[in-house]
Amino acid sequence: MPLDQTLRNHLADIVGAAACISDADAMAPYVHEERGLYHGKPALVLRPSSTADVAKIVTACAAAKMPIIPQGGNTGLCGGATAHEDASEVILNLGRMNKVRAIDPVNFTITVEAGCILADVQRAAEEVGCLFPLSLGAEGSCQIGGNLATNAGGINVLRYGNARDLVLGLEVVLPDGRIWNGLRALGKDNTGYALRHLFVGAEGTLGIITAAVLKLFPRPVERATALCAVNKIADATTLLNRARALSGDAVTAFELIPRIGLEMCIKHIAGCSDPLDKPHPWYVLTEFSSSRPDARIRASFDLLLETAFEEGIIVDAVIAESVEQQKSLWRIRESLPEAQKFEGGSIKHDVSVPVSQVPRFIADGMAAIAQHFPGARPVPFGHLGDGNIHFNISQPLGDDKAAYLAKWHDMNRVVHDIVVGMQGSISAEHGIGMLKVDEMKHYKDPVELDLMHRLKQAIDPANLMNPGKVLD
Repeated sequence: MPLDQTLRNHLADIVGAAACISDADAMAPYVHEERGLYHGKPALVLRPSSTADVAKIVTACAAAKMPIIPQGGNTGLCGGATAHEDASEVILNLGRMNKVRAIDPVNFTITVEAGCILADVQRAAEEVGCLFPLSLGAEGSCQIGGNLATNAGGINVLRYGNARDLVLGLEVVLPDGRIWNGLRALGKDNTGYALRHLFVGAEGTLGIITAAVLKLFPRPVERATALCAVNKIADATTLLNRARALSGDAVTAFELIPRIGLEMCIKHIAGCSDPLDKPHPWYVLTEFSSSRPDARIRASFDLLLETAFEEGIIVDAVIAESVEQQKSLWRIRESLPEAQKFEGGSIKHDVSVPVSQVPRFIADGMAAIAQHFPGARPVPFGHLGDGNIHFNISQPLGDDKAAYLAKWHDMNRVVHDIVVGMQGSISAEHGIGMLKVDEMKHYKDPVELDLMHRLKQAIDPANLMNPGKVLD
């Protein structure tokens, strides 16, 4: 339905004229998705400053049957925060709701509003000697509400878990405008259904997260970081097992990097260079950390690398001897997605399989791509420690970008068939959004899909919360 003037005026009264955006140029930052796959055309962009204002907006839109697109930092990669193109929806951007409401270093919790930038949450924790471990490439602009709505992952999942594992309580505005205050900072609360888990990962389709109680951890005081070269991925998984056992499970990160990815970074990203003297087919960026000053992390680290080298598990390695060297090694991993952009079109697969199956998945995936899409260049990288591989495939050299990207669906089907055949997931950390709705419908167990539809119908019967995302 088009937005009538009466509703427009009412919404403007709620948020204030400056936070009710209808000019096309002013709306531009809120309507384009990160990868450029989707370009929305909302009727309005609203930027409330309080939970009470969010509730008023939702109540008014529910009465008018006006759909709402909740939006955080708009850094998602699946179109989950993008409006459709018919001007029939309003975007509700939470960026003004960016207060740290409370922090309790004794309880190891922080209560924040949904519009808090992830990096700001990390800094607030550091100021009281704690760690908030969620960390990803977009942390300087993504917002914690979006991180929770998509159940974000990142580089520290192996040690601390996904976003879902870091939240104790939520405040949510429901589709009828009621506010559910579940902001309990409790490690144990066994009073019925854990309602917070309905909204974490739901991508705003069941309600709008406006605040959260998050877990904090002791801040690490010692780190050890190295880039290790291996001849085959099976050696990398062996190294992971050894690292977890030898360190007392102090492995914070364990990231896979292929030679082609390193070469792209060296070629396109300023400041990236080859840390080792000779090229190798695969690399692992691994990091140990501990909050104990007497943990002897470096001693365990050195022993791991020495033993692995003697047994032929790794063939070379470089250990960071300073904070700057740590940053230099991490720059390679963090720059991989950016470096791929310079190589033309890239068809993405954010997938996960059991860690033990990663070597077979990558081998089978690369063979299938070579068979069905000759010349395409797989660049598998990412979170080997938790089985989440970004199986991104760059276009053949000299190929037309648009023609290559038109193969997205066909390539998805080839890769996703392999993933699902290994009891894996077609979306490990990026969510479903608009991009993967059909893929999820194709692969998801019918009983699971039915339960999801029943939940959606029960909580949002008018389908006003982020329609067309996650479920069709």
